[in-house]
Amino acid sequence: MLKDKVAVITGAARGIGKEIALKLAGQGAKIVICDVNENELKNAQKDIAKLGVEVMMSVVDVSSFQQVTEFINNVLDKFERIDILINNAGITRDKLLLRMEEKDWDSVLSINLKGAFNLIKAVSRPMLKQKGGVIVNMASIIGLMGNPGQANYAASKAGLIALTKTVAKELGSKGVRANAIAPGYIKTQMTDALSDTVKEAMLKMIPLGELGTTNDIANLALFLCSPQSRYITGQVIQVDGGMLM
Repeated sequence: MLKDKVAVITGAARGIGKEIALKLAGQGAKIVICDVNENELKNAQKDIAKLGVEVMMSVVDVSSFQQVTEFINNVLDKFERIDILINNAGITRDKLLLRMEEKDWDSVLSINLKGAFNLIKAVSRPMLKQKGGVIVNMASIIGLMGNPGQANYAASKAGLIALTKTVAKELGSKGVRANAIAPGYIKTQMTDALSDTVKEAMLKMIPLGELGTTNDIANLALFLCSPQSRYITGQVIQVDGGMLM
């Protein structure tokens, strides 16, 4: 389905990013992964390479436009094109608004929102030149509903949703599509560490009665990157078990 397509995935050392990289690799895409965690990134590269595709990895701070530009130029030097961009890199620095420090706000907005802008800006020209491309931004239902203690995270994800829609309008005429995925509660290392009481409270809010998996997110990402979604752009698709409907 994606044979010889070149896919760039940020924040791909583990979790959702790694799962998406594996899913796209399984469909024949050439994979480029970046993260700030070099050791986990190397492990991810090994796992992806087992699927028999070319894999390139790079340690990149997505909040740095200079690092992002150098990274994308290196990708273009190697593969000569970029067909898919998955903006998955993200962090949290949760605190109630009254206790949130300026650095907590700045770091989350720099990675989650500015990071996506940096990558989109860097890949836009090559995508426009080749008259086609797919951008998938990892938002969150928190960007749609807000959440106590997550003013910075919610703002970054809401901004990412607006950025997605704007990119879809600006680049659509040249065949570049942009969509956002808004995960709900997904089973990860972070949710595994929660107490049973907290987990039970979360499950009561989800009509399907279970947490999602990284595979649920990766399946949607694969669809949005494939020709099967050729007429879908500017959308925010919730993967939340019905929680926010």
